[in-house]
Amino acid sequence: MKPRSSTGSHLGTVLPALVLTAFVGMHAGHVTFARQRPAGEELKLELPRAMFIGTPSNIKSPNLEPVTGKSRGPFYVPKGTRLLSLNKPVASSDMQPVIGELRFVTDGEKSGEDGYSVELGPGTQWVQIDLRTSSILQAILIWHYHSQARVYRDVVVQVSDDKDFLMGVTTAFNNDHDNSAGLGIGKDKEYIEVAEGRLIDTKGVTGRYVRLYSGGNTSNDLNHYVEVEVYGMPAK
Repeated sequence: MKPRSSTGSHLGTVLPALVLTAFVGMHAGHVTFARQRPAGEELKLELPRAMFIGTPSNIKSPNLEPVTGKSRGPFYVPKGTRLLSLNKPVASSDMQPVIGELRFVTDGEKSGEDGYSVELGPGTQWVQIDLRTSSILQAILIWHYHSQARVYRDVVVQVSDDKDFLMGVTTAFNNDHDNSAGLGIGKDKEYIEVAEGRLIDTKGVTGRYVRLYSGGNTSNDLNHYVEVEVYGMPAK
């Protein structure tokens, strides 16, 4: 494993006692996830080792999805879908991260241990992946931080062929319930970070750039990314 810088003090305040209700299907290895509409094949994902067991009893959110303790089922994608984001360049609203490096976002390392995430400053921040070519996207998988149960605020994921996101922008996910990020009120729910990550069905949207926003979390006002994976195929 290549050396990483330590995340040091970015762990934030450790949440109080967890209710020991085991999350299902969160061990390392190949796991598949489910989409309702029929497609060519299951998307196989390599997941990191779970860093905690349990569901937190004290996370407060006005927009939190129900916690079931169950993993997702199989997620189907068109045949030929592949990982497009590995080692692709990453830009950010914070080009001088507090801890870590922007390249961590797409380097394939998903461990929840110290030294595997990039930490951005407080408030609304974004990271942006350049896929190098306009592509048909089927899924985006996000790990903000999974060594501790947290909810990241104002998570918005957008796709465009315009690197400045001024034209032709498609919003694939938005759980900003009060428009505090200024990108519109979203209909998606906030969620607790876990080792399986958050899988977003992008439904075949086309774009070269993927931009992901967040606005702090329930432990502190900073923003973190362990890894982002973008799956699809180059547009013809």
